[in-house]
Amino acid sequence: MLNLTTVAPLLQKTGVYGPVTATLDWCELNHQFSPYVAEMANTFSNLFTVALALCGYLEATREGLPKRYGLGYAGVALVGIGSFFFHATLLFTAQLADELPMIYVGSMSLFLLFDNKPGFGLRSTRTKFLIALLVLFNTLFTWSYIINRNPIYHQLVFAALVISTALRITHILQTHSTSSASSSSSPNPKPIPAKTRTTIANFFSTGAGLFALGFFIWNMDNVFCHTLTRWKVSLGWPAAFLLEGHSWWHVLTGAGSYYMFIGIQYVTLCTKDDPKNYTVGYRYGLPHLRRTHPHAHANAHAHIKVQ
Repeated sequence: MLNLTTVAPLLQKTGVYGPVTATLDWCELNHQFSPYVAEMANTFSNLFTVALALCGYLEATREGLPKRYGLGYAGVALVGIGSFFFHATLLFTAQLADELPMIYVGSMSLFLLFDNKPGFGLRSTRTKFLIALLVLFNTLFTWSYIINRNPIYHQLVFAALVISTALRITHILQTHSTSSASSSSSPNPKPIPAKTRTTIANFFSTGAGLFALGFFIWNMDNVFCHTLTRWKVSLGWPAAFLLEGHSWWHVLTGAGSYYMFIGIQYVTLCTKDDPKNYTVGYRYGLPHLRRTHPHAHANAHAHIKVQ
């Protein structure tokens, strides 16, 4: 755990929440500006993630997309809210509110990508099995992480989920190419047009790139923390907030999550429905999935009661 009292002893203060119980403390002076907020920049930078998730949720709702996608955006918002309280308090219970939803959202992304057969109902054997697997995995991880409070364990599991998601979406794009679909003996895979596959790959790779950049900056923040803290003191606030590397991790992974989830949405809508029914629109500079026939979902909802 980082100790900044030797670098800026007059700026590092104690808050109203008592001693730090979290297993992690970041390269930002604690309670410098308020006894109620331990890490000011690391706390409020999470609002960016929450705002992006809210935009995604509203667009998915406006387009009448299956409820699973709205639930995914709600999960991303929950990560941001949990992280807000974690960095505000530095309590272990708040840390769990940040880190556990990260695993839940990551595993849900895999569920969406494996539940890629036509139709959005929940009655198929495959879908029921995947839901049971999802619940079992998250229950076991929650139990094991509460017992084994090792942040490296959490980071490794989360990284495995992200890598698995990337491998799965790559596999789907390859098997649903025009040539692969025409040569396949399976009754499913529907071919996804090359232009659409490129768009999906670009969204997901953009998100992954933002994630990787955020991870790099976060690690540089840890490695050079004491030097960065001296620079912050010399520069002064509020300009010094720009040197908070973990806050940039929040911003970059918030944007990365949004773009990756757009890619996941698009590819699963193409495999579970029809690629011709969806296109990409933009609002506030952000991409979102749009129905090519805005009223088509009303007819679809008539025979898909549970999404």
